[in-house]
Amino acid sequence: MRLVHMTGADLTLSLLYARSLIAVGLGIATLGFAGRYTFQIWKPLGQVITETAKKISTPSFSSYYKGGFEQKMSRREASLILGVSPSAGKAKIRAAHRRIMILNHPDKGR
Repeated sequence: MRLVHMTGADLTLSLLYARSLIAVGLGIATLGFAGRYTFQIWKPLGQVITETAKKISTPSFSSYYKGGFEQKMSRREASLILGVSPSAGKAKIRAAHRRIMILNHPDKGR
């Protein structure tokens, strides 16, 4: 068995290296525990975000007709889809139709 003699500088370097390894190990362990905790709370947090998003109602979406469709579209159903009264005039119906077409146009996001 051979004994290795270390000088003061070599010993200091070895201690520094050991401290660095310990710090890296503690950092990895911390990241692991933080990740585990994040995954544990992610599901309830996702549910809260989903419920909050459902509660937020923007005026452009809340006026949409949310019911089922009849076999033949009646004036009442058309007015519900457009968000106008059944007795609305042509100008108001055209403006509502244009607004919905602009909102749903496929090039809107480009």
